[in-house]
Amino acid sequence: MAISRAFGPAFGLQLIEGLELEPSLKTYHLLPSVRGDLLALLGRNEEAREQFELAASLTRNEKERAVLMKRAAECGGNPIDEV
Repeated sequence: MAISRAFGPAFGLQLIEGLELEPSLKTYHLLPSVRGDLLALLGRNEEAREQFELAASLTRNEKERAVLMKRAAECGGNPIDEV
């Protein structure tokens, strides 16, 4: 996120996409959460919502899940029924 603040969300998103190839990060909930933040900054709300929902499905922490689902709802669209 710091890099995206300095160089813009599109550049930050490019960096995140490179990290998605790392197998050890496949189930790391913060990766799609950050991706959702960057997509939202770019106005790509549907994609952002999907990423926040994915992040929510990957966390075991109920409070984090609630925050991520709230972020997803703020992006609009049709949220998934179950996380």
